[in-house]
Amino acid sequence: MGVVPTLDATLLSILACPQDKGPLYYFADEDALYNPRLQRRYDVRDGIPVMLIDEATSVTDAEHARLMAKVAAEHLAPTFNE
Repeated sequence: MGVVPTLDATLLSILACPQDKGPLYYFADEDALYNPRLQRRYDVRDGIPVMLIDEATSVTDAEHARLMAKVAAEHLAPTFNE
């Protein structure tokens, strides 16, 4: 089994939502970046963020609540501060 790629900290510090240009939350264990303002999730495939609006997934209110609870519980920081 190979090494699981992770996102570089420098890359993470500059990643923004392509639609509203705001910060994202990175869920390494789910291979996803999340924009809570738009409730939009972006996949990370093989360590590469797929930052295309057309390929993003809108999440339900319940999924949004789960992700934000995870942010709080794990003290996750956004990719940058506005």
